[in-house]
Amino acid sequence: MTETALDVLRRVWGYADFRGDQAEIIDTVVAGGDALVLMPTGAGKSLCYQVPALVREGTAVVVSPLIALMQDQVDALAALGVRAGFLNSTQELGERRAVERALLDGGLDLLYLAPERLAVPDTLALLDRAQLSLFAIDEAHCVAQWGHDFRPDYLRLTVLHERWPDIPRIALTATATDATRREIAERLELTEARHFVADFDRPNIQYRIVPKDNPRAQLLELLRTEHAGEAGIVYCLSRASVEQTAQFLTAQGIEALPYHAGLDRRVRQANQARFLREDGLVMVATIAFGMGIDKPDVRFVAHLDLPKSVEGYYQETGRAGRDGLPSTAWLAYGLADVVQQRRMIDTSEGDAAHKRRLSMHLDAMLALCETVECRRVQLLAYFGQASGPCGNCDTCLAPPETWDGTIAAQKLLSAVVRLEQRRQRYGAGHVIDILRGKRTERVATLGHENLTVFGVGEDLSEAEWRGVVRQLLAQRLLAADPEYSTLSLTPDSRAVLRGEREVQLRREAPRKARARTRASRDAVVGELVPEAAARFEALRAWRAAAAKEQGVPAYVVFHDATLREIALRDPQHAHELAGISGIGAAKLERYGADVAAALAELREGR
Repeated sequence: MTETALDVLRRVWGYADFRGDQAEIIDTVVAGGDALVLMPTGAGKSLCYQVPALVREGTAVVVSPLIALMQDQVDALAALGVRAGFLNSTQELGERRAVERALLDGGLDLLYLAPERLAVPDTLALLDRAQLSLFAIDEAHCVAQWGHDFRPDYLRLTVLHERWPDIPRIALTATATDATRREIAERLELTEARHFVADFDRPNIQYRIVPKDNPRAQLLELLRTEHAGEAGIVYCLSRASVEQTAQFLTAQGIEALPYHAGLDRRVRQANQARFLREDGLVMVATIAFGMGIDKPDVRFVAHLDLPKSVEGYYQETGRAGRDGLPSTAWLAYGLADVVQQRRMIDTSEGDAAHKRRLSMHLDAMLALCETVECRRVQLLAYFGQASGPCGNCDTCLAPPETWDGTIAAQKLLSAVVRLEQRRQRYGAGHVIDILRGKRTERVATLGHENLTVFGVGEDLSEAEWRGVVRQLLAQRLLAADPEYSTLSLTPDSRAVLRGEREVQLRREAPRKARARTRASRDAVVGELVPEAAARFEALRAWRAAAAKEQGVPAYVVFHDATLREIALRDPQHAHELAGISGIGAAKLERYGADVAAALAELREGR
């Protein structure tokens, strides 16, 4: 008798039931239908194709851009007793031949391929000879130019439908607006597929955006006061910033590794492997790192530079807290970020439509940074989802004030006008010095203390004026030259100067002491009685040794949530582990006796 999808879930993964739309998505694919799935990171997207792969006859082909992670994905499936393999450019000829034979002999449940391999005629011919059960297109946003991570190789994936029209396809992504979703459907010829859009909210993530003020020092404070000894990702815009930030953290006693495309491939792979396999490491990276990272205990994601889009920001912050435990998404954002991003758009390759698209992405990101409303409400609204204030973001925990910044805006724009009348343009720092009446050497040399606006802005601090400049740039009431960062008026500036337009600005709330974000171990152990907490720590130590011996990440053995339940139940014998969430048949057989022995050793030692 053929197993049902629920039977497979319980036997292989050890989970009692499906979550959310999983059951309906899986039923659609098992029945031979196509599906387009939008589901946030950590919500169980992979089960939506892995379960049908074990229910349907044949091999499921998974198209993924994550060549560097395919081995880890296959190892994780092997630990569950699932027969999986991959074909990519990192393999020797003998390795590829062995996988191809396994495919043709019916010895694989899942085969992972990079999209570029589907441009190779030999690969297509190989798949023609195999019995295929389904095609899964992971990270499907890569096909959309409206998205944040476009990959031209994905455009060729229409071959799946054209060459094998009777094989069901499922495309999956964690981030997509309605426009991106429509583009994915059109480019992959999935317009007739069923679309499933899950709840985008990640309530365990606390979103915080702070004004930049020595961002590395701010980052260091975050790590020391809230995430000491915990795993996290720090995103920087440039390779140089990645290197410098990793060196800075290391010098401060925080073990940090760099990752960017300019590093030697072997160094990148080694750093990625260490991050996945070791506890408490910080990865400092460009956005080249992170897609497909399945590390459940990433406790924070920090951005030292402004992301280019809300979609990118959501995708990157979503790598925190995949285990559902409290985590932090932290961003330091300042005036230079706005100028830099505008400059990058103005000097980017592409036509006017492409630059407009980039500008729209940036405007939405700036709106999220400058909002006085709940961050989560604004974030979810971008993806078309209505929600109420979350109580777990900075604007909910410490609401900022708004103030009528019309007069301040008029003063600043007037200063820019006075300089333009002299055929002069300067950056924000010099304009602010004029407004605040600072008699610097430069001001004196240029005679700018004689301007009528000199000293009219003494009522605001330098930091406050920089906030005004930043917000005027964000609202397109001020422009910055892409090459020299000098300020100038925009078509909308005149209405402010003439008093025809009010300007509402955000005033940052006073910094308050924040309750520490609960760490992974705190969140798990804090609810356990001392005896159970001791069992949990003993199980963590056993898991670390088992993972090291096998050369796999600790979470491939068991997640913290599974260890917690074992610690609570305190089973005396291996068979009592059956039914605990996350322990399927293969893991019970492989680890059951060792877990029971570790607990028995703890009892004997007390």
